[in-house]
Formats: sequence, structure tokens, C-alpha cells
Amino acid sequence: MKEFDAGRSGLVLGLVSIVYMVITALMGKINASGAGAAVINVTGVILWAAKVYICIRLMKYFMKKYADGKADVTNRMTFRFGSLTALLSALLFSGFSLAWALFIQPDMYAESFNAATEMYESMLTADQLDSMQELVPKLPTISFFANLIWCWLFGTVLAAIFSRNIPSRNPFGDIPESDNQ
Repeated sequence: MKEFDAGRSGLVLGLVSIVYMVITALMGKINASGAGAAVINVTGVILWAAKVYICIRLMKYFMKKYADGKADVTNRMTFRFGSLTALLSALLFSGFSLAWALFIQPDMYAESFNAATEMYESMLTADQLDSMQELVPKLPTISFFANLIWCWLFGTVLAAIFSRNIPSRNPFGDIPESDNQ
């Protein structure tokens, strides 16, 4: 049952990140300059902060919901639930990100590479440009694994922090027989 609950929680957390990614990708398509560009940049920062806040609050909520009403749930079990939720969420988001880069916007990395080479062309040698050009087709896969590791690590750290007090420990509760001696 824990895996099913973690799957649903991971789905919700992954969807929050996916919605954020789609919104920011669509905002990137808006051609604006001056004050319009500044508004778009500020909006992007606000959306990022909101996404992080929502994900943190949802992770805590799901972990509390998992532990509520179950007398036998330990802090370790709650941590495992949170870590599994983070892994499933990271897998969903990373998979969507890979699909986006391969099918929806396949020229995304090539466009970024071209913009970067135009900007730094005078500082790079021909060999460096060639080696960077060889890297471009591998970027979606690299991005997939980087997202997977980063999101899972972030979620696991959150799970470790929150699981210390979920379920809450009563320092004045009954002391087990093995600790009385």
C-alpha cells in the first residue's frame, strides 16, 4: 500500500514541476524587450519560488497523511515513503523533460548552443567548438539523468528533514523496557 500512496504523491509532485516547466517554456516564446522582458523575468522567478514552495508543502502534507492514523508507522518508514515519493516524482518529471526535448522542442539544445557559440565565439578554438558540437545530441540524455538525480536528491533531503518529526515523537512518553536499565 505504501508504494501506491507514494506513486500518487509522486504523480502530484511531478505534475507540479511539469506544469511549471510548460509555463516557463511558453513564457520563453514571448518576444518582449525592455519592461516587458523584465516583467517576464520577474514572473519566472516568482513562478520558480512558488513551485519550490508548493513542492515542499506537498511533500510535508503527503508524509503527514501517510503517517496519520497508523500507530505502527515509524520515522524511518516515513522517510522511506518520502524518498520513494521523491524518486517517482523525479522519474516522471525527468521523463517528461526528456520527451519535451526529443519530441516537442527537438531544436531546443541546438538553438541554445548556437546562441552560446555566437556569444563566446571569439574565446573558443575550433577544436573546442567541434567537441561542443558533438555534445549537443547527447544533451537530452544528460539532462534526463541530471534532472533525475537532482530532483530525487532534493526530495530525499526534504524527506530526511520532515521524517524526523513525522510521526511526532513524545519525549515524555513511555520508555520501552530495554531502555529502563
